[in-house]
Amino acid sequence: MTLTLTDVTLTYPDGDTRLTALDHVTLDVAPGEFAAVVGPSGSGKSTLLAVAATLLTPDSGTVAIAGRDTSGLSRGERAHLRRDRVGIVFQQANLIPALTAAEQLEAVGHLRGDRPRAGRERARALLDAVGLDAAKQRRRPHQLSGGERQRVNIARALFAEPAVLLVDEPTSALDHDRGARVVALLAEVTARHGTATVMVTHDTALLGRADRVLTMADGRLTAA
Repeated sequence: MTLTLTDVTLTYPDGDTRLTALDHVTLDVAPGEFAAVVGPSGSGKSTLLAVAATLLTPDSGTVAIAGRDTSGLSRGERAHLRRDRVGIVFQQANLIPALTAAEQLEAVGHLRGDRPRAGRERARALLDAVGLDAAKQRRRPHQLSGGERQRVNIARALFAEPAVLLVDEPTSALDHDRGARVVALLAEVTARHGTATVMVTHDTALLGRADRVLTMADGRLTAA
C-alpha cells in the first residue's frame, strides 16, 4: 500500500477533557486507487487528511507513506517527505496572484532546486494533461474560471510526482458541472500517475468516479 494509517487516534484538549477527532482509524490506499471520504461537518474528515499528510501527529497509531513509517521522523524529515511524496489539493486553489498558471508550477520546481528548463517543460506537460491550453497557461489566476484554477491546483500538486494525493473539498466553490469535471480529472490523474488518492467531499452526487467510498462519523471511518 502507498498510504497506510493503522489504528490512528488523535485527541484535542476541550476544557477539562479531551475531544476525540480520530478514533482508532485504519485506512489503506493502493497506488492508482481513488478513495472518497464523506461525512458531516466536524466528523473528522479534514483532520484525517492532515494526519495523512503528516501535518498533525496522532496520539497513537502509525502513518506510512510509500512504505515509510513516519512515526519517528523529525519535523524537517516530515517536511521533506511531504515535498517529495505527498501532493495536497486544498479547498481553495491558493494561487499566487502575480504568477501565471505555468509560473505557479515553475515556482514549485524552483523551490525543489530543479533546472529552470526542466521545470518549464514539466509545468507545460502537466497543465496540458489537466486540459489547460497554452493561452490559458499564460494567464494569471483572476483571468481563469474557478474550475480552471482548480485544474492548476491539481497540476501543481502533481509536480513532484507524489505517491499520495490528498484532496480537500475540491468542488466546494464550483457548480455541479464544473465540480463533476474536476472529480473526473482527479480519477483520471490517479489512474495515469498511479497515486494513492484520498478525496474528502460533502457532495455525494460526485462519488461515481471513486473506486471506494468511506464514511466518517464521530472520528470513526467505515465503509459506506
